Amino acid sequence: MELGYTIFFVPDVVKAIEFYEKAFNLERGFLHEGKDYGEMKTGQTKLCFTSWDLIKSEKIPFAEHSIKDVPISMEIALVTKDVKKAFAQAVSHGATPVIEPKQTPWGQEVAYVRDLNGFLIDLCSPMG
Repeated sequence: MELGYTIFFVPDVVKAIEFYEKAFNLERGFLHEGKDYGEMKTGQTKLCFTSWDLIKSEKIPFAEHSIKDVPISMEIALVTKDVKKAFAQAVSHGATPVIEPKQTPWGQEVAYVRDLNGFLIDLCSPMG
């Protein structure tokens, strides 16, 4: 088995895609004509968005989440060679700063922001 997708449930798929394009320089991979599902080009494992309405129509239980809520117990990590630049760009496009760029004891540079829907995003340099 392999991990194929990470899917965030969001109120507005188009807004989420547009935010990730601007804040993180990610490229749109696919947007369904109904605008209830979309994907970003993120390598082998895709970052995707599904609308709350679609999930509700499938009768899948979930908790609606927003920037006003405490972050859920997960994060996604976006790897970059320039964490400081990525952090500044994300914040300039509406990401909420959580932890400014810093060096870790294991040699990685990391920073944390929250996206427009409140999901926690780790901006980090490559390992090793």
